[in-house]
Amino acid sequence: MSFALPSERRAQRRRRYSAREIALGVAFCVPALAGLGTFVIFPLFQAVFLSTRGTDINGNPSRSVGAANFAELFTPAFGEVLLHTLVFTVFVVVAGLVLPLALAVPLAQRLPGMRLLRTLFTLPFAYSASASAVVWLLMLDPSMSPVNWLLRLAGIASPGWTTESPWALLTVAWATVWVVAGFNLLVLGAGLAGVDDEVLEAARLDGATGMRNFVSVVLPMISPSVFFVVVTTTLTALQALGQVQVMTDGGPNGSTSTLVFAIFHNAFENGNNDYGLASAQGLVLLLMGIVLAAIQFGVVERRVHYR
Repeated sequence: MSFALPSERRAQRRRRYSAREIALGVAFCVPALAGLGTFVIFPLFQAVFLSTRGTDINGNPSRSVGAANFAELFTPAFGEVLLHTLVFTVFVVVAGLVLPLALAVPLAQRLPGMRLLRTLFTLPFAYSASASAVVWLLMLDPSMSPVNWLLRLAGIASPGWTTESPWALLTVAWATVWVVAGFNLLVLGAGLAGVDDEVLEAARLDGATGMRNFVSVVLPMISPSVFFVVVTTTLTALQALGQVQVMTDGGPNGSTSTLVFAIFHNAFENGNNDYGLASAQGLVLLLMGIVLAAIQFGVVERRVHYR
């Protein structure tokens, strides 16, 4: 066995890469850097630029307006948009976590027919936002709604699901939950499948049963999966557009106008072409995402138990 002297080891660490190795490394990085620059960096700088410009009738940047587009955000109307976004996101995240978790626990049991039930419950994950919106519009249509029919049997008057506030926002939020629940069920089910049976048996011997067993033993063990579901569902809720556009188009009276829909409405809908205001709102959305990510990874993740 030969040992290299310290000076030789330092020389080996300082070995210069050949031009071929450098070129090969750069070649491997080019596709990733090109995608990052095209779809992330350039749009970000373009949004910052457009947020300080006025736009003509065709949407072309015409003149500098300074912070005028941001000043338009300090209005009660935009405050309502932020409130709708907050309510929508909280509802989707909470329901999109609790409902799949409640389904994943019984579906994790090794009983006949559970595979078929897991498949059926995860099917909505394959639906697009627009397709799920159409499905729920048919489910809640006043002339043929099975939901309204069940309510009438119970003697309850059905509300205007998409035409009355606040039912419209909750209806769109529920359609979103229906889509994300399938994916979240897969993730949480995989987490439950990884729970060690010996740990559960030891907990039962120590007297932890029922809800206490789930909260004190199972939930901490699947906390990485729960944290992943919270993060991805938050991003899905903040970016939801298709459901709002198809089901309510922001109505009634703007009660379902979320931040993403407001951006779309100002930039593209009805020939508005107000890219300056839409870009300013987009930067607000970016800031909201950064703040939520900082809270989730800086505070919530500390309670996650990685094994």
